[in-house]
Amino acid sequence: MAGAGELEYLPMKISGWLNRLIGQPCRGLPFAGASAPARIAVSGLIMLCACGVASGGEEVSYVVDGTTFTGYIARPAQSGVRRGGVLVVHEWWGHNAYVRKRADMLAGLGYIALAVDMYGDGKVAEHPEDAGRFATEVRQNMDAGERRFRAALELLRAQPDVKPERIGAIGYCFGGTVVLEMARRGLPLSGVASFHGSLAGLSPVQSGTVKGRVLVFNGASDPFIKPEEIAAFKKEMDAAQVRYRFINYAGAVHSFTNPDATELGKQFNLPLAYSAAADIKSWESMKAMFETVLR
Repeated sequence: MAGAGELEYLPMKISGWLNRLIGQPCRGLPFAGASAPARIAVSGLIMLCACGVASGGEEVSYVVDGTTFTGYIARPAQSGVRRGGVLVVHEWWGHNAYVRKRADMLAGLGYIALAVDMYGDGKVAEHPEDAGRFATEVRQNMDAGERRFRAALELLRAQPDVKPERIGAIGYCFGGTVVLEMARRGLPLSGVASFHGSLAGLSPVQSGTVKGRVLVFNGASDPFIKPEEIAAFKKEMDAAQVRYRFINYAGAVHSFTNPDATELGKQFNLPLAYSAAADIKSWESMKAMFETVLR
């Protein structure tokens, strides 16, 4: 797996620097015996340095319904090999640096990753009011949202180094809801992973519609996701015989994968917080699924 070992054990390579920073050894994933500050520091460095095992990304533009969308494609450093592809859908803030970092991390695992733009025209929110408005515009017209997602899907499938029959999708917050919706609409996705995405308002799912596997990662203490929504989601997925796993992370709240979430929560008085443990565990589960369905 190109670059995977280098990425996974990056903490070992920088352990000396971390020792000086936080005064205790870090022994690599899963950071056994490390303090919470150590785990958070290492997890953040994994994300920031993932591009070191990729070739660097490039912006790509495409037009849907008269609107220009700008995505970002990240590739592994090793070229000349056809690989599985992964679409990455952003949080409600829009197509920002965070979603591009996740694309770089996927490239470090050996996939061709396309960070999708679901808003278009360069829309990126700095305030929750704008983020909520942008996300609601898409969710209230998911037929248009599907056209935007399909355009990105076809762009990724058309890349000469991508295996078009091996495409997955992941999404965060708003993006998690989008990838669940696209799977339930029957798009040709081999595997889907939703990280702290909403479960309400999804299209009904029918038996045989969802083409691939589904992972749902949820913060057990997320006040935005109600217990009755979880129960209804599971009941419907079970009835449709979808191959899925729903994983709750104890103590985690909304946006638990984003290292900036805690500060954003404080800034806007929202129940957001980063959880290094939930971030690492959910990423490892996603990796295991993609090893099965995208190689």
